[in-house]
Amino acid sequence: MIATLPTQERVDEIARALAPDVVRIRLSVAQDWSEHPAIYFRVILSDEASRGDRLADTAGKVRRKLFEELGLAAMDQIPYFRFRSQSEQAKLRDKAWD
Repeated sequence: MIATLPTQERVDEIARALAPDVVRIRLSVAQDWSEHPAIYFRVILSDEASRGDRLADTAGKVRRKLFEELGLAAMDQIPYFRFRSQSEQAKLRDKAWD
């Protein structure tokens, strides 16, 4: 059984379940650099969750939750994850991450 693509609404639910460490998650579907179908997750973490002593654990928890809840292993799309702190996003003001 092949999983269906997740909606932004479903991803928002997962982000709320991961709060306060996760501020928001944005999703986009496109081809990657090798022209394979891909799904991109842009994750804004709280500054606290982005600290060096917590970042690896927090990022792992986010990846696991998205894989489990969305059935990413069963999808044709390759998942890619990018993480950014809330302060970093405030400085960069990248609209794709808002």
